[in-house]
Amino acid sequence: MSRIGRLAVDIPSGVQINVDGLDVRVKGPKGEMKRSFSHLIGIKMENNQLNITRNSEDPAERALHGTTRAVIANMIHGVSKGFEVVLEVEGVGYRAEMDGKSLALYVGYSHPVKMEPPAGVSFETDAKTRQIKVLGFDKELVGQVAANVRSVRPPEPYHGKGLRYSGERVRRKAGKAGKGAK
Repeated sequence: MSRIGRLAVDIPSGVQINVDGLDVRVKGPKGEMKRSFSHLIGIKMENNQLNITRNSEDPAERALHGTTRAVIANMIHGVSKGFEVVLEVEGVGYRAEMDGKSLALYVGYSHPVKMEPPAGVSFETDAKTRQIKVLGFDKELVGQVAANVRSVRPPEPYHGKGLRYSGERVRRKAGKAGKGAK
């Protein structure tokens, strides 16, 4: 049996869950999410916990078992505490600023790149304009928006300039070696 799938999902206080057949609706202080799951997986609510079960040892059901439990746990965590992805701005003259609710990136282009956050996602920058925080309650959407922001100017391997995830290590390449040596 799946080690992740058989773990019960605890429901924190302030979070309401409605299981209606294949549909799960989660509502909390940060927002509300709804998702439909496969008919191969059973979802039952008992004693302020969600239990995810499967009917057989079929490989398709086994694959869905742990995934379903992880997605539901992320939904509960998102509406109660939320998710954040931190990006770092690296490079001389590179900076990020808030322009109302949108994000303005000055990353070496002739114009600032403005990005509007989708519903349920917000941006924050620090005072030094060297960090960008992508905040929201949907883990999948927060990760996708952070990837879209990073794709504006991904880190390049020669000087390391660009937008990178916090803690991301960029492999550096050697530059030209033939200038001084003959």
